[in-house]
Amino acid sequence: MKDCVFCKIASGELPSTKVYEDDDVIAILDINPATRGHTLVMPKVHYDNFLSTPREILTKVMIVAQRLGQIAMKQLHARGVNILTNCYPVAGQSVLHFHVHVIPRYDTTDGLQISMKDMSEEKLNLPTIAKEITKGM
Repeated sequence: MKDCVFCKIASGELPSTKVYEDDDVIAILDINPATRGHTLVMPKVHYDNFLSTPREILTKVMIVAQRLGQIAMKQLHARGVNILTNCYPVAGQSVLHFHVHVIPRYDTTDGLQISMKDMSEEKLNLPTIAKEITKGM
């Protein structure tokens, strides 16, 4: 897409700090990092998000993300790593080009918090939700 910032980075039209590149995938350091070494892994071809990306490309992106997570642990001395992606703005996706965040974690007080609401007190009908999901499988 001609207006996509990640497409422009992948094509070399915009500068970036690359840490990995092959024919299909590029990985760059995030310019607004959550932690030291925060990396974005993305396909060079435009796909809006994880849900619209072909499986073979997903596989390639995730293999690179896994390797970068391993490297963050060894080379950057991270004590953990968050690997995540967001789909659509309501879920936090700010650039509509599929990408995976590899976020090295050094300390539980590093300021980054990813939390989920405990809904165990809610009256959720789990069997009904499961039926809705399995209908689509």
